[in-house]
Amino acid sequence: MLLTQFRILPEESASQCPETVCRLPTDMLKNGHFITYRERPMFEKLFQLRQHRTTVRTELTAGVTTFLASAYIILVHPAMLAQTGMNQGALTTVTCLAAGLATLLVALWANAPLMMAPGMGLNAFFTYSLVLGQGIPWPTALGVVFLSGAFFLLLTVFGFRERLLRAIPPSLQQAISVGIGLFIAFIGLQNLGLVVKNDAVLVELGHFSPPVLLGLLGLLLAALLLARRVRGALLLAILAVTLLGIVSGQAALPAGVIALPPSPAPIAFKLDLAGACRLVLWPAIFTFMFVDLFDSLGTLLAVCREAEMVDDRGRIPGLGRMLTADALATLAGALLGTSTTTAYLESASGVSEGGRTGLTGLTTAALFFLAAFFAPLATAIPAFATAPALIMVGVFMMRGIGRIDFYDFEEGLPAFLTLLVMPLTFSIATGLAFGFLSYVLLKLCLGKIRQCDPFLLFAATLSFISFCL
Repeated sequence: MLLTQFRILPEESASQCPETVCRLPTDMLKNGHFITYRERPMFEKLFQLRQHRTTVRTELTAGVTTFLASAYIILVHPAMLAQTGMNQGALTTVTCLAAGLATLLVALWANAPLMMAPGMGLNAFFTYSLVLGQGIPWPTALGVVFLSGAFFLLLTVFGFRERLLRAIPPSLQQAISVGIGLFIAFIGLQNLGLVVKNDAVLVELGHFSPPVLLGLLGLLLAALLLARRVRGALLLAILAVTLLGIVSGQAALPAGVIALPPSPAPIAFKLDLAGACRLVLWPAIFTFMFVDLFDSLGTLLAVCREAEMVDDRGRIPGLGRMLTADALATLAGALLGTSTTTAYLESASGVSEGGRTGLTGLTTAALFFLAAFFAPLATAIPAFATAPALIMVGVFMMRGIGRIDFYDFEEGLPAFLTLLVMPLTFSIATGLAFGFLSYVLLKLCLGKIRQCDPFLLFAATLSFISFCL
């Protein structure tokens, strides 16, 4: 049981009970007084609530907020990976398990208010580049994910992650995120039916059929809710459009609402490691590893700074544990049957509500486990209802484009090729390869090859080999 006590003390009285006083930020003070509290020793021992200047109630609220902001993944991720031939019901269960277990790991081990789940962008690479694009069976693609996680874990354990990050120019790091965002948004427009195939000009505007109009309404609703800072905006928009689709006859009623989670057996432990070790797939392995590295570090830096977890020297205590948890989550996710698991920027929504410790993540993880029992509802969500969420995720990932200096062609051109080639070739790996190669070739022709880090030269060499293969 939880026992929380709050008392408002005059400032001169604070020194009389130092064992219970918690000096909170200025915006949480009342009339210059201090708020004091006591928590159960169990919570204090596990999460150091007093040290992080938070309370159980605040942490629980933050955990619920994070779940609402990211619960759309339960609907969007299985629908995307199901296009590879994987069982969608099993994918829904595995998505909840992977998100719950990964979030629980980082909460208890790193004591961080982070949420982890199968990453958007990485699941697109898995589905559209590897399986549908190259015709690789999904068990082999799961093997690729597992090997990428193993390499990422080795980089983390031996301290190479920061070295690898420094090798990639900041302009390319930002372009990778923006390019993936454009790729995801393009997929969303296709799933919606707003962009369709045209043999003469490749793509064209689709017909404004009832499903397309419902999807556009969902996009507008999501934008309005986000502008109003409503918690769970994407999830609410998905559910609202699904309901309208059922009422209008464009979607079928779900077989049920609550049921035992579908068995993960059709996809769990089905990965093909032997097939994934083929030379032709090594570029894909490193692509998963690179994207996961950049995505994780960018998210961790942003969320931890928001949570005031940065020390005086600008370093994040426990960053190694967070990255190790990310790598272990990817390994476990591949075994369960899902694409790369990574940290989510939606964690910032819980931090904005005051979440500062792993108790926030513990709350979010519990809700993901509970959500597995709503699989019948999740599998009934039509594509035109989840498409707006993909488009909005693309909008979120466009934020880094302002940090790219396009006036400097040595930096701007490789970044432009990276973010443009990804959606146009329907391949994240191809976009990365164009970015690495163009950057190195420009520096070589300008006589500035010494400005290229050896790790970047290695990445460009791998890119060249992948094109040759």
